[in-house]
Amino acid sequence: MNSKVLFILSRFPFPLIKGDKLRAYHQIKELSNHCEIYLCALSDEEIPKESIEALNPFCKEIHIFRLNVFSIAISVLKHFLFSKKPIQVGYFFDQKISKEIINIADRIHPNHIFCQLIRTAEYAKKIKNVPNTLDYMDALSAGMTRRVDNAPKITRFLFKMEADRLKKYEHEIYHAFDHCCIISKSDRELIFHYENEDIEILPNGIDAHYFQDQYREKSYDLLFTGNMSYPPNVQSAKYLIEKIMPLIWEVKPETTLLVSGANPDKSILKLNSKRVKIQGWVDDMRESYSISRIFIAPMLIGSGMQNKLLEAMAMGMPCITSSLANRALNAEENTEILVGNNKHEYAEHVLTLFGNKEKAKEIAEKGHKFVTNHFNWSNSNHILLNILNAANGQSPN
Repeated sequence: MNSKVLFILSRFPFPLIKGDKLRAYHQIKELSNHCEIYLCALSDEEIPKESIEALNPFCKEIHIFRLNVFSIAISVLKHFLFSKKPIQVGYFFDQKISKEIINIADRIHPNHIFCQLIRTAEYAKKIKNVPNTLDYMDALSAGMTRRVDNAPKITRFLFKMEADRLKKYEHEIYHAFDHCCIISKSDRELIFHYENEDIEILPNGIDAHYFQDQYREKSYDLLFTGNMSYPPNVQSAKYLIEKIMPLIWEVKPETTLLVSGANPDKSILKLNSKRVKIQGWVDDMRESYSISRIFIAPMLIGSGMQNKLLEAMAMGMPCITSSLANRALNAEENTEILVGNNKHEYAEHVLTLFGNKEKAKEIAEKGHKFVTNHFNWSNSNHILLNILNAANGQSPN
């Protein structure tokens, strides 16, 4: 009889427009070959039928719990005024939903509970006597801390309060789980707990068979991708367009940039021009990669693994990013990737690749080899399967 795993997610894992969705989707897809998956996903929006159908082949049961605006507001207010838990934990927690998930667990008798992000930890905590695993995924406290200085002055204290609460909660919640995992060593070091080295590194993967160059005609010189409503992506795109591109245009005025990704923020849409194309949702992101020469992701804030870099490198593009983003990736600078620390260094890297095709080819080829050798969903999910088996008292595979 297959082991039963109850997955608790803060978002439905399809379409694959956000990092947590991508990670959960591939975990569920792979684990479904070894376990029965019972999916409980929270959502503050209606989930299209086609998204549910994308998960049907991998799940024994799918349960979607709608978070309505009123319940979110009440819960957030309660956590802000009367709790020391992070506000985003309050955003995703609903007492009625918790009871429903407990009832599902009582009915199916799962062998394991797996929850993604600390946002869902309170749901798992309330289910007793079942082995459980928390996927921190990112060090959310570090990402929030990096946003403090750039927040509007009137709300800066809220960001600081949330960062402090997240740091404390990440420490305390560790003891509520049998196992914990996280996306990278650099993120693990930012979980402030004396046993943080016991947190298993569970890197993201890349589907190298899918992300292959489509050999299209190059229409753009530079490319930036991502969910363009996500604050770290918004800030990085604005920094790229407003600070880096003018330096490049001084030397190469004809240089073009494509910004490709779902839900562009209004502040990003305003930056559309003859030389900067702001493109929204695309059905196949490989097309954006294939029609662009160089990938650039000057990430200033955020945490975790930048899936956009994995994809671009797998597609055979020479990539430029920040020290912050490369901390989780750990590619070799100047060989597998180029790293900038300020607008001048980014512009210099771009101009170097424009003028040195052999260097661009070398970075692209070695970057491709690096990600395909080190980031594989099968390998990552084998680690996860061993975590689940160990927690259930079974021998590792």
